Amino acid sequence: MKKSSASKLTLSVHAGSIGDTLYGGVVTPIYPSSAYDYEAEVRYPRYYNTPNQKAVVDKLVALENGEDGLIFSSGMAAIMTSLFAMIKAGHHVLFQNDLYGGTHHAALHELERYGMEYSMVDVSDLKRFEKAIRKNTKVIYVETPSNPLLKITDLKGVAKLAKKYGIVTIIDNTFASPVNQNPIDLGIDVVTHSGTKYIGGHSDICCGAMVSSKKLTAQIKQSAMHFGGSLDAQTCYLVERSLKTIVLRVQKQNENALAIARYLEKESRIAKVYYPGLKNHPGYAIAKRQMPGGFGGMLSFEVKTNPDRFIKRLQYIKRAISLGGVESTITQPVKTSHAKLTAAERKAVGIKDNLLRLSVGIEDATDLIADIRQAL
Repeated sequence: MKKSSASKLTLSVHAGSIGDTLYGGVVTPIYPSSAYDYEAEVRYPRYYNTPNQKAVVDKLVALENGEDGLIFSSGMAAIMTSLFAMIKAGHHVLFQNDLYGGTHHAALHELERYGMEYSMVDVSDLKRFEKAIRKNTKVIYVETPSNPLLKITDLKGVAKLAKKYGIVTIIDNTFASPVNQNPIDLGIDVVTHSGTKYIGGHSDICCGAMVSSKKLTAQIKQSAMHFGGSLDAQTCYLVERSLKTIVLRVQKQNENALAIARYLEKESRIAKVYYPGLKNHPGYAIAKRQMPGGFGGMLSFEVKTNPDRFIKRLQYIKRAISLGGVESTITQPVKTSHAKLTAAERKAVGIKDNLLRLSVGIEDATDLIADIRQAL
């Protein structure tokens, strides 16, 4: 697909939105039908080809500079469907070891059941990562920035390595969003999102998405139709509406997160801050290069005080799972996203009990910093 010359601000509003062709309305109508005339084309929600599904996908494809894609009922549906469409019994998947807890748990409990092999390796050293590739490695799966430690993976380096061995690459691009980072431009094959986060943006939608080439999307679509993780018309309508403001929302979240991270790194009651927009972050140089839109609205930090007491004292920042909404939320990974990992597994990837993950919203940054200060 030829990359549009229009800006993301323009594409987020206009790409994919067909409007009301019957009455001239500017908003895409909701098409709730599950039964369509099949003479010209067989349309069906589970076939991922209804008007509302297509409107969302076309907008995401434009924002991610892809060729085609699919919208799913959850982020995990998008991730696991994309993964399982590429592998079969006897194949090996190479994961980076710093992953969202849900993905990590799914890999541990599902792949071996179907006769598939996997390894989880630190991707910060690409030479060591390359040594983990086997003759039967078919997929390399990465996530950057990672959840919850905001580690940065060199996407160009991973893509070059994968092409050397004829391996398909899949990324979870949730934390970055299509506003800040476009992995396809860097050579990655398949981009997935938990659309529940920045794509939905208002903490009221559960969905997922993948964007890729037409060839790989067609391959994934075959599995998707079998697994049945499609999204209904009304939710697709809400996703399309949310995408129209994704650029404005994420730009403000980028700005706020950077301000908060700079405050926290100077705060004596904070032990450590994880944010790729800070110059002392080990992945800063790579992030600056591959995230031209901004460093994101997610950051994590370790408190020296009691984390439960700190969270309870917060006023504007709410204790909640999930992320990416217009309101700021905070969570303890040991109790939420990585609760299914053992203590040893969490220790191995650097997740401590006093680690807090902050999803920065669109509020005034000064108010958010004041809220953190009084809670400390």
